[in-house]
Amino acid sequence: MATIDQTLLEILACPKCKSKVVLEGERIVCTSTRCGLRFPIRDGIPVMLIEEAEQPAR
Repeated sequence: MATIDQTLLEILACPKCKSKVVLEGERIVCTSTRCGLRFPIRDGIPVMLIEEAEQPAR
């Protein structure tokens, strides 16, 4: 499981909808039910690019 500093996680926001994000396993996940993008973490660094994100499972 990835480890992200809690302070960093608190200041991150989804680049698409600006909602809060949470850590779920190896991904940073947007908390918005309308957006829900899932961003990868590579080498301990969140990749917060919309084009790198996975769409939520619907």
